[in-house]
Amino acid sequence: MTAPLFDPEKPRDRLLSAAARLFHRQGYAATTVREIGAEVGILSGSLFHHVKSKEDILFAVMDRVISAMLDALRAGLATATDPRTRLRALISVELHYLHGPAADATGVLFHEWRALSEQRRAVLLDGRSAYFALWQQVLTEAQTAGLTTLDPTMLRQFLHGALAWTSFWYKPGGALDLEALTDQALTLVLPPLR
Repeated sequence: MTAPLFDPEKPRDRLLSAAARLFHRQGYAATTVREIGAEVGILSGSLFHHVKSKEDILFAVMDRVISAMLDALRAGLATATDPRTRLRALISVELHYLHGPAADATGVLFHEWRALSEQRRAVLLDGRSAYFALWQQVLTEAQTAGLTTLDPTMLRQFLHGALAWTSFWYKPGGALDLEALTDQALTLVLPPLR
């Protein structure tokens, strides 16, 4: 479902992919530019041919994730035919980014947001706001259709938080695959179809 965020044929993308992996595993603050360079097989000084700073790397990773998630959500909603399948698309996109090929970069987005300067966060807020606006629209449609009585804003906050928390306990390849996890999460909002 999720297309690769980084093209392994492009040096800058290899750098961003390695940084996302290290930032996710070790944390942004604990990861050095030298470690990122070693991960891609270049000297840390050569890294600055592709980026200006470590924060530039973090920003680029987050920007890539936000754009990709927004595109994936738009595509998922475009093929959804009713409020239930539109709700499922919200959940599915979120979980596939959290646990699929883009998991490292998505984890960085979710957990390292505060590491960016205020100016950088402000730049990314437009993309994040557009993503959340789609959530709000779908949840409002579900409320209008009588599928839920919950306030769409509160429901978005609760559901988004619950999905983000799966990054701490869900194990891909375990007893529950992503489709089954998506179905289980959907029951937080809607009763199962009979």
